[in-house]
Amino acid sequence: MFQTVSLPLWLFVLILLFAVVTFASHFLFPSVRWFFRRRAERVVEEVNKRLERPIEPFKLARRYDTIQRLIYDPEVAQAVVEHAAETGVREDVAFEEARAFAQEIVPSFSASAYFRIGTRGAKWLSRALYRVRLAHYDQALSEVSPDATVVFVMNHRSNMDYVLVTYLASERSALSYAVGEWARVWPLSRLIRTMGAYFIRRKSRSPLYRKVLARYVRMATANGVTQAIFPEGGLSLDGRTAPPKMGLLNYVMEGAAASGRDVVFVPVALNYDRVLEDRILMAAGASGDRRFRARISVVAGFALKQFWLRITGRFFRFGYAAVSFGQPLSLMSLGQVSTEAVAGELMSRIRAVIPVLPVPLVARALLSGASDRTSVEHYAAALVRRAQDAHIHLPRSSVSYAVEVGLRNLALREAVDVSGDKGKVAVIDAALLEYYAASVEQFAPDDVEAGAAQ
Repeated sequence: MFQTVSLPLWLFVLILLFAVVTFASHFLFPSVRWFFRRRAERVVEEVNKRLERPIEPFKLARRYDTIQRLIYDPEVAQAVVEHAAETGVREDVAFEEARAFAQEIVPSFSASAYFRIGTRGAKWLSRALYRVRLAHYDQALSEVSPDATVVFVMNHRSNMDYVLVTYLASERSALSYAVGEWARVWPLSRLIRTMGAYFIRRKSRSPLYRKVLARYVRMATANGVTQAIFPEGGLSLDGRTAPPKMGLLNYVMEGAAASGRDVVFVPVALNYDRVLEDRILMAAGASGDRRFRARISVVAGFALKQFWLRITGRFFRFGYAAVSFGQPLSLMSLGQVSTEAVAGELMSRIRAVIPVLPVPLVARALLSGASDRTSVEHYAAALVRRAQDAHIHLPRSSVSYAVEVGLRNLALREAVDVSGDKGKVAVIDAALLEYYAASVEQFAPDDVEAGAAQ
């Protein structure tokens, strides 16, 4: 029993390896998983104490469990059978295709990543780039039933929209964004997925994919997940709000109808003194397609330039960025209504609360005929008087200072020249002015012209 046994070195190493794996799988890994699970539970418990709308259990479920629930859903199973019959592939192949779609769509939400990294990072980045303002917050939002599913519906000006709204809504709820194809890049995709966002292929025409996506959105809606969607389906190319697309809104409404749960849509309007991607978006609009020419090298170069300006003390923030939360719309209060009617009403409410900031205000004045600082100020003052329902942000509560801020920002972009005598303002880049002025054109009555305003 105590005799020495000789073994080949390779066999001894193999036995030792099996022993280590067995120890890890039976003792070490369960302990580590338990530790992180307990830590995550404490984070959720701590966060829920301060949130207006606590994190929903559906959102905290294991990603694997949600994927299994999704791919074995009866409607998805029927879609798999139909897809197999239409394409001529075996049903098991079609099923694996559905599984791949589910794995692509379903997020893996982490409360720690969202609140300890995401919201803090969003706050830092928003304040580093802009002077952030909450232009309007409708008091009716405080009266929304805790049993209702809340869906934030936003206009889409910039990819900073995600960051800005995440920061300003961080004390109210954890948002689940619908994110387009641009974010499906490693390692960005993993980070976005842990933040609770789900990926969508906006141009996919596969009935199987649409069914998997529809069922996930309906499940999330029925289980009360707070969502954030961009009904325009993409970034604005000209500064205006675009006609809404019905896909996600329709899925949300179907989820509400199936569960009997009320859905409260919250219109959210964003505006900027500078949209980071403005020239890229304008070029895409001028070319007639949505193929953005922003290479990763261009983005990295821009970031490095701003970093260099900051460390050399020459960095100026990009003006103001503002968000308005408008009057909520309860789906249950509408009764039987079409998706088109709901979408139209939501876009109307979004346009009504778009913040008016210095750069769009000055751009509107210059395009209306103002040619010097005095006439720009007269126009701005007239618009402020006429558009009393608009949410106009005047820095220091001064029209004169707002005009100064707007002109300074446009001069830095080389869109105007204010170096002439007697306060003359020369327009250099009319297209850029049009892009920013378009965001507030609904607040500029036809009879408010630069000459008449003086």
